[in-house]
Amino acid sequence: MPLAILLTNSDGSPMTTMELFKAGGPIMWPILIVSFMLITVAIERVIFIFRENSRRQPELVDKMLERVEAKDVEGALELGKKSDDYVARILVYALTHKEHSLGNAFTRAASQEMQRFSQGLPTLDTCITAAPLLGLLGTVTGMMGTFASLNSATGDIGSAATKITGGVAEALIATMCGLGIAIMGLLPFNILNARAEQARHEVEDASNSLEIIISKSESTNAH
Repeated sequence: MPLAILLTNSDGSPMTTMELFKAGGPIMWPILIVSFMLITVAIERVIFIFRENSRRQPELVDKMLERVEAKDVEGALELGKKSDDYVARILVYALTHKEHSLGNAFTRAASQEMQRFSQGLPTLDTCITAAPLLGLLGTVTGMMGTFASLNSATGDIGSAATKITGGVAEALIATMCGLGIAIMGLLPFNILNARAEQARHEVEDASNSLEIIISKSESTNAH
């Protein structure tokens, strides 16, 4: 109820977005910048995830591993070079450099691909953490303004009522916006984290499969 009263104008009409922004005080500018960063990074990362999901070809990766098991490395490379699947790209890089160090080549290629999935996550994490802290800072500055108005009222609180309610409104609006931005960023952040973890498992599975195939091939040659 107090928040509803503070979010209305003196004539009883609801505040517009711009009026709400102005009522939130100067701290609303950094909150706006944080929200812009969060939305921009989240949209870019979601588009990236959709694009990578559409390029996944697990059946082709299985065929590549089958070719390697059949000792047809060139055939596996030919299949992989036609694909945009990130696991296939890793396998192509590893098999291309297998004469030098298959394990190191696979690790290097996997690290580069995983870095692509992790891009933007630190920025999202920072925005989610910073937004409520900025809201809390706005609460402090708003309450400071309220107490300053009380001190300047010199016994006539009625004359300073507008300034007092303005300071309380600034505090509540800043807190509300900061918390809202943080809550809004949690969903894409957790989705992106989960997708990066899934990609890591897919790469590890391909690595284990390739290692088993190579070990089996070396064991067969030894016998």
